[in-house]
Amino acid sequence: MTFSIVGRLGDALGIAVASKFLSVGAAVPAAAAGIGAIATQAYANLNYRPQGLALLRTGVSAAGTVAGLTAADPQRAERQLGVVATTGDGATFTGDECHPWAGGVVGDGYAIQGNILVGPQVVEAMEAAWRAAQGPLAARLLAALKAGDDAGGDRRGRQSAALLVVESGKGYGGTSDVALDLRIDDHAAPVGELARLVRLHEFYFGRPDPATLLALTDELADEIGDRVRRLGYADLTAWAGVENLEERVVPGHVDPLVLEHLRAAS
Repeated sequence: MTFSIVGRLGDALGIAVASKFLSVGAAVPAAAAGIGAIATQAYANLNYRPQGLALLRTGVSAAGTVAGLTAADPQRAERQLGVVATTGDGATFTGDECHPWAGGVVGDGYAIQGNILVGPQVVEAMEAAWRAAQGPLAARLLAALKAGDDAGGDRRGRQSAALLVVESGKGYGGTSDVALDLRIDDHAAPVGELARLVRLHEFYFGRPDPATLLALTDELADEIGDRVRRLGYADLTAWAGVENLEERVVPGHVDPLVLEHLRAAS
């Protein structure tokens, strides 16, 4: 009922998934920074998520984790599973009773799998897109998911999609390991909608590019001060906090995206 990619890039780990299934992000993905990432699907065994992360935490490989989880499951013929650890190849499993087309591919740092698909071209397109993609892990996972969707995806249609990325200290304010956790629970075009939310997430919570920061010269500082006061705020930091742009505030400088947003608002 689902197609997914579990991937690793540097210290980042994550999962992108789409399905003709309500709120697939509530069922399929699990990940822990510095440990690994898991996608459980088909007739998903949600116990695979904590059990798999527990195995990975003890140093078991991705392949060993898949073997351990499925060996202990009497309904493994109905399961599908993808796992990536912090090193080595990903691992995937497709039970003999998964609805066709069903299967997967793996390589260094990724596992791609799907069931009830239009055909093998879905996972093939996802693998090609993953290998060709550039940028951070979220962008690469999303590129692979979009390629699978464009290739036909779930043969029953579209309904939900999700993207989860973890990396130590990369969550909001540096107080969490969840770098990104976005879900489209019920939508006619969930992968496209997920891409829109990823862009919004980057705008609100992305770190400013130091190369693009503008120094607060007297002229620019005066402009910003005038604009935020007209909006009813004491300074840029206060206004940015209300606008949920606090992650883009840099003392002594201004992020061009923040400045553009301020000018539009004022």
